[in-house]
Amino acid sequence: MSSESLMDHPAFARTPPWVKAKLRPFAIEKIKQVYEWVETECIPAERIFKAQIKDNRWKNPPIIHELRQKAKAQGLFNLFLPNHFKESPGLTNLEYSCCAEIMGKVYWAPQTMNCHAPETGNIELLAKYCSPEQKKKWLEPLMNGEMSSAYSMTEPDVASSDATNIACSMKITDTEVIINGRKLYANCQYNEDLNIYILMGCSDPENPNPWNRHTTIVVPARTPGLKQVRNLTIMGFDCAPEGHGEYIYDNVRVPKENIILGPGRAFEIAQGRLGPGRIHHCMRLIGQAERAYELALVRCIEPRKKPRGKLIGQFDSNIERIADMRMTIDSMRLVVLNAADTMDYAGNKAGKYAIAQSKILVPNALLKVIDEAMQMYGGQGLTQHTPLPEIWTYARFVRVADGPDAAHRHQVGRDQMKTAQGVRTRFEEYTRKYQELCKKWELEPEEFWGIV
Repeated sequence: MSSESLMDHPAFARTPPWVKAKLRPFAIEKIKQVYEWVETECIPAERIFKAQIKDNRWKNPPIIHELRQKAKAQGLFNLFLPNHFKESPGLTNLEYSCCAEIMGKVYWAPQTMNCHAPETGNIELLAKYCSPEQKKKWLEPLMNGEMSSAYSMTEPDVASSDATNIACSMKITDTEVIINGRKLYANCQYNEDLNIYILMGCSDPENPNPWNRHTTIVVPARTPGLKQVRNLTIMGFDCAPEGHGEYIYDNVRVPKENIILGPGRAFEIAQGRLGPGRIHHCMRLIGQAERAYELALVRCIEPRKKPRGKLIGQFDSNIERIADMRMTIDSMRLVVLNAADTMDYAGNKAGKYAIAQSKILVPNALLKVIDEAMQMYGGQGLTQHTPLPEIWTYARFVRVADGPDAAHRHQVGRDQMKTAQGVRTRFEEYTRKYQELCKKWELEPEEFWGIV
C-alpha cells in the first residue's frame, strides 16, 4: 500500500505535501491512532471532565486516570520524545507535530497520553541530562505515568525573562543543598499526583561568568520548608487540577545527588529544555485554533441563529472572516512544521531561530483566530457555553510561557543584526559594479540604496 493511500484519512486533511513525503508508515499509523483517540475518547468527554472536577478541583478526575490507562495500553504514551533518545517511542519532531496538533483540540487530551506541559519538557530534560541512577529514580516513573512533575524557574522579585537575574539561593554543602527564595508558576502542590519540582536557582552568585552561577536540582514536592502560598489564576482561570503555584523555599534541604548534570550547569539545561517546550506549546495551539475554527463553522450554519433572516455564514463579512481564519491557521501550521523539521535536521540549538519565530508568531496570530470565533458566537462566546474563552486564554498564556514575546524578538533581531555587515558588503559590491556599468555606458552614477 502506498504512503498516499495510507494517508487517505481525515487526520491528514491539512497536512502539507512536503510533510506527507517525510512521514514513515509507522508514524502515519500513530497519527491516525491519535486522531481516533481524540475524536472518540476526548472530545465527547469534555463535559464529563468539567463535571468531575467540581467535586475536587485539585485532584485529577477519574476520567483522566481511566483514559491514561487506556492510552498507555494502546501505545499512545510519551509520543513527544524524539527518536534520538533511547527511551523514545520512535517519532521525529516533525511526526510528533502532526500528533500534537490533533491532541491540542482538547486542552487536557495531551495529558491522557503523557504528552502535556510541563511533562514533555521535563522528561526530555531528564532523558538528556540525568545520570542512569537519576533516570531510574525520576525519568522512568514519569514516563510510566506513575507520578508528575513541575518546572520551577520564574521568580516574582526579579526580571526573570533575563534568567541571569534568577536569585533563589542554593547553598551547596558536602551532602546537601539548602534552598531559600520565592518562585512562581510551577504546578500546584495541592494536586497529590505531583511528586517533584525541577528547580533552577543561584548557587554561585560571585562567579564572574553570569552563565555559570546557576544550578538545576530536583526537589521532592513535599520537602519540609517548601510551602505553596496560593494558586495563581491565569486571566481569571484557576487552571485546575494542575494549577500554577506561588512558592516559598525556606531552608529547604535536598540531597546533593539531586543536582542535575553538575553545579553551574543550569543554563545549559534550561536551553536544552525550553526550546522543545516552546515548540510543543505552538504545536498544540494549532489544534486549539482548529477547534475554534470548527466551532465558528458550526455557528455559521446554526438554523436558530438568523439575524435579519439570514444564517450567520451567509453574511459576506463572515464568509471573509472564515477565509481569514482558515488562511491564518494554515500559514501558522507551516511555521510550526518548519521549526519541527529544522530541529530534526539540524538539532534544537541550530533550530533556535525557527523555534523563536514560532513562539512569537503563532500565539499572536491564533489569538486573532480565536477572537473572531468568539465574535461569531456573540455573548455566548464569552461564557462556558463553548471552550472558546479557555482556548483564548491558553493562547494568551503561551505568549508569556517559556519567555515573553519581547525576549524572543530581541533574540531574533540580535541574531539578524549580526548578518547586517555581510549584507552591506554585498550591497557595496552591487554599487561598485553599477559604477563600472555607468562608466561603460557613459552615465553619471547616482546614490544607490543609500550607498555612494
